[in-house]
Amino acid sequence: MPSFTKTLGLITAGLAALTSALPAAPKLTDNQNKIYSLMKRQNAQAAALGLTDVDILQFALTLELLEEAFYRESFAKFPAADFTALGLSESQIKDLQSIGSTEEAHVILLQSAIAAANVKPVQACTYNFAAVDSAAAMVATAAVLENVGVSAYLGAAQLVADAGILTTAASILSVESRHQTLIRTAAKVVAVPQAFDTPLSPKQVFSLAAPFIASCPEGSNLVLTPFPPLIMGGNGQTVAVAGSEVKLQSSDAAATASAKFCAFTTGGIPGGTSFTAFDAATGGCVVPQGLQGVVYVNLASEGPLTGKLTDDIIVAGPIVMQVS
Repeated sequence: MPSFTKTLGLITAGLAALTSALPAAPKLTDNQNKIYSLMKRQNAQAAALGLTDVDILQFALTLELLEEAFYRESFAKFPAADFTALGLSESQIKDLQSIGSTEEAHVILLQSAIAAANVKPVQACTYNFAAVDSAAAMVATAAVLENVGVSAYLGAAQLVADAGILTTAASILSVESRHQTLIRTAAKVVAVPQAFDTPLSPKQVFSLAAPFIASCPEGSNLVLTPFPPLIMGGNGQTVAVAGSEVKLQSSDAAATASAKFCAFTTGGIPGGTSFTAFDAATGGCVVPQGLQGVVYVNLASEGPLTGKLTDDIIVAGPIVMQVS
């Protein structure tokens, strides 16, 4: 499949030849120049991360393999009666079980797309779901995984240059979003907690997925490395109230010492992130007012007024926090 970059190059060349006899006319319209500028920015961001379009597909496949294994192993471990005991109806249980088959279909599609680019797809890893020790824990973990999946595809979209790959990712994103709503309904929390979902960088997403990955076959490790882990309240608690103080800590003492701000990222706020001061001595910071729903929290070395959180200023995290 020709890349978007190559296709745009052919269009540009054709326009140049067409307009050569008309010196007073611009070679590209304003709208075409905007598209070209956007493409260059996208390529620059991907290049800064060292990622090609196929790398981004491999990243997506890594997440889909994890999710497929999670549902397969969980439903093998917990019988339907355990979910009935949570108050789920028979149809809700069937819907939950069907998610695993769609994740498997996503795996097959991504494997095919990567193989078509003459690259060997990454293989399934050995996963650690030991903390998922009950049907209730399974539903709660699924809610986090599906939300992270949506954020992963949103965040990667701006890095993809090939229009065909972008369309493939979008077709998966829309289904992951349905999974997200189904799981939230099963967990008996607000189905649509906010008006916008939140894009995350590949490195932030991988940092959230890494604790579930014990090891991967040779050649199937991503080029990404996770940020130092972050926990809330010293016990993994992830529920907070806007305006309250929360305690955050990382197992990496140097990361905690270098942190100056807590960064609260969610959809719909200007810039994407709200920053509040972090007290390294107490590990405390205040949850900004006006936040609600699913929020990703990092420790950061800076707190830009633009509200733009970038990988270069993240020192630990993220964690997924539910804010009310």
